Amino acid sequence: MPFNLEDLRDHNSELLELLTQNLPDMLWMKDLDGNYLYVNKAICEGLLMAKDTQEPIGKGDVFFALRERKAHSDKPNWHTFGELCFNSDQVVIDTNKAMKFEEYGNVKGKLLYLEVFKAPFYDADGKVMGTVGSGRDITELKKIQVDLEESLHILKEQREELSFQANHDALTRLPNRILFMDRLMQAINMAKRYKHKMAVLFIDLDHFKEINDSLGHHIGDKILIDVSKRMLSKLRTSDTLSRLGGDEFSIVLNNLENTNDIERIITNGMQVFKEPFTIEGNVIHISMSIGIAIYPHDGVDINTLLKNADAAMYKAKANGRNTYSYYDEGMTQKSLEKIYIETELRKAFKNDELCVYYQPQVDALTDNVIGMEALVRWNHPTMGLIFPDKFIPLAEANGMIIELDRIVMGKAITQFRKWHEEGYTPGKLSLNLAMKQIHQDDFIDFVKEIVAEKKCLFENLEFEVTETQVMSNPLKAITALQKISELGIAISIDDFGTGYSSLAYLKKLPINKLKVDKSFIDNLPDDPEDIAITKTIISLCKSLNLDVVAEGVETIYQKEFLLEHGCRNIQGYLYSRPLTKEDMELFLQEHNKEV
Repeated sequence: MPFNLEDLRDHNSELLELLTQNLPDMLWMKDLDGNYLYVNKAICEGLLMAKDTQEPIGKGDVFFALRERKAHSDKPNWHTFGELCFNSDQVVIDTNKAMKFEEYGNVKGKLLYLEVFKAPFYDADGKVMGTVGSGRDITELKKIQVDLEESLHILKEQREELSFQANHDALTRLPNRILFMDRLMQAINMAKRYKHKMAVLFIDLDHFKEINDSLGHHIGDKILIDVSKRMLSKLRTSDTLSRLGGDEFSIVLNNLENTNDIERIITNGMQVFKEPFTIEGNVIHISMSIGIAIYPHDGVDINTLLKNADAAMYKAKANGRNTYSYYDEGMTQKSLEKIYIETELRKAFKNDELCVYYQPQVDALTDNVIGMEALVRWNHPTMGLIFPDKFIPLAEANGMIIELDRIVMGKAITQFRKWHEEGYTPGKLSLNLAMKQIHQDDFIDFVKEIVAEKKCLFENLEFEVTETQVMSNPLKAITALQKISELGIAISIDDFGTGYSSLAYLKKLPINKLKVDKSFIDNLPDDPEDIAITKTIISLCKSLNLDVVAEGVETIYQKEFLLEHGCRNIQGYLYSRPLTKEDMELFLQEHNKEV
């Protein structure tokens, strides 16, 4: 058959029309006034809402924009495509080059994003006649992009918050011990380089324990926050104030000319304590004892300066408190105190001076006892009742915690079995154990023997370990705790939320319960951050099928918040302080003795 050029042209024209009309991308051609010369189906259906491809011919975007506005007259603030499209057409004509745009507007009542390519087209003489363009719907891609950017922003904020939490005290927002040690090292290096002095101040609030015991820890925590603010107000911007823990603070004073600088800063700092603190209607007077060590006279390294500042602080305590003391080489009080406590603690084991207190855990819906936590106290013959914060750290440091834990276990299990025999329903007995104890080779055998000897049931016991201890070596903890779990003893993670648990490890640990740390409960239901953290922990427990107990509940408002969000098991002063075995028995009588 002979070749027919006209037939081929007609055929190609039909193919081209078929192609352009069936492409999913929007295609169009406009004259210099912005009126359409050609459109395909995609732009008619997806953008202009034209009835066919002939309707737009000779009309501009404004025509369709006004029709879109009329269709949605109840939304006058909507931006439509037609009101801006002509602007980008003109840019292409003025610059005489192809360009890419991202345009958006409301179409069919929804926000639509287009990726648009526009270019000028010319006549045979090279004169610009108008523009051609193509557009592709990128609304979903844009949504993904926006969501991704938001997620990255959230992750950045979370990373910054985690970094802040790792280096700052959760309560006061001051630098914690980790950041403080780094700042102290920097100060020592600067002092060494420029041959000037710097000082370390070790601060302890006077009689702070009595405030916690009499008014409650939530009052004590508010005082610590206010104390931090007052001290910060009297420091130079170059100095560092840190909370080391409890009621202990430390300050690094940089670039000192002489001791007069120290005297001035301390005097100003102590001056702010002359005004009492008013917390929830309580007027409270606070003072502090300060120990001072100066570089390089009192030490040239971190440990020596801190040790000597600590010793000087104890001298200030001995001198009547509410004062400060400089270190001198004769200060050995703290060292002697540690030696004395260690010696006396060994005697306490032999003389049966350790006693067990019990703090109830209560179902807030029924007010029934569901368990109790066993807490050790030391009844010293001359010093009186000593709380664990004074001797547990020492026992953990020198290994005496192994024997101490086992003494407490024996006493508590014996008493617990007695309550069962007398018809009480004390729930589970929760025993605090150091991970060092659990890692002992003979620990499992010891537990089996004592449970058999006391005729107790494994399922009536629960061992508590702190999150921080577990996360110090999670793989080793998983192995050790698994052996305990296999006995039928429940395992609880204490102070949860303070140790930055990895969820990857958390789901592998053979645990039954999480205890929400008191620091997150204290400011409920008013603090947004504590609200978010507490709700997250409760939700996490539900997801992992774990029990949850809130520690340190002291107010009815905290109780109501916890109940509302699915945590009914609570422990705290709202129901009871830690009790002697006699008082605990009375508490059981008032609640749920078997009949």
